[in-house]
Amino acid sequence: MRFNDSIRRRQWMKRTALWGAAAVGSIDSLVSSPAYAQSLVYEEQPVTHWRIGLVLTTPVTCTNVLATFPVPTDWPEQTVTVRNQNIAPQVTRWEIRELGGGTKQVVLQMARVAAGSTAEFTIDVDIQRSRILPPDDTSTLVIPKRPPRDVKLYTGNSPFIDASHRSIREASKEVAEMEADNDWRRVELIYDYVRDKVQYVEGDLKNASQALQEGKGDCEEMTSLFVAICRNLKIPARVVWIPDHCYPEFYLEDADGNGHWYPCQAAGTRQFGRMDETRPVLQKGDRFKVPEKKTPVRYVSEFFRCDRKGRGTPNPTFIRERLDA
Repeated sequence: MRFNDSIRRRQWMKRTALWGAAAVGSIDSLVSSPAYAQSLVYEEQPVTHWRIGLVLTTPVTCTNVLATFPVPTDWPEQTVTVRNQNIAPQVTRWEIRELGGGTKQVVLQMARVAAGSTAEFTIDVDIQRSRILPPDDTSTLVIPKRPPRDVKLYTGNSPFIDASHRSIREASKEVAEMEADNDWRRVELIYDYVRDKVQYVEGDLKNASQALQEGKGDCEEMTSLFVAICRNLKIPARVVWIPDHCYPEFYLEDADGNGHWYPCQAAGTRQFGRMDETRPVLQKGDRFKVPEKKTPVRYVSEFFRCDRKGRGTPNPTFIRERLDA
């Protein structure tokens, strides 16, 4: 995966009404999540240990510091446990911001950081990530006729996922005309179509339609194209972000009307309905609204802003490091 700042998506990947008192955040709220229905099989892998956060060193006095960074949270295939935190006294206020769909970020303020000093806000977490195996019977899974409200977010256009583009519509029509015994097989035809039409080649980020037209793209373009065609065929789909990589998930309902997200590996070894990745999930989704950005973003990246009192350049270092590597 490439790293540049066109939208800072390739780095590691509603403000509440009141900040509250000195520290309004709750470490526990970093990882809390709703219960998930189980239709896939999850095989636990060894726990990994990570440090996440911000270390600010500055040769000049900084005031009105605002910084944000995303944090990994619980998913059906992942459990996150906070085991330590280091919050410098310069941190005056902080909170956990919910961005929808299970994605969260830390938002912190520092009123003043003196020249020549260091301020840190880091969290150590244990991450239990599981391999995902498909359900035994996929024949009864169907495309939802009326997706739940929270799933509808994954049915339209997103940054670089131009599902309504003419070439995407034409590709979707081509796939729709292929014979499929059931809806699971229909999605698999989309998967095979993308892997057949797009050769893995790294380069600058581009729209799904452009990757289709050129026949070239990396994991982001291949994932975007799969998601775009799915959405064009009324199948909810979204991007899953992990360190240095991404892959898609698609949404189908079982015979009881319960919806589930199923993964596949758009770029790399063939994995459809299963996922052997053990790198932690950083976030899921591809259209986020954050107050610091004027337009929706594809990926929630880190953000830093401050006022400087004098000459010199602050050095904010966002941390995402595996401690047991």
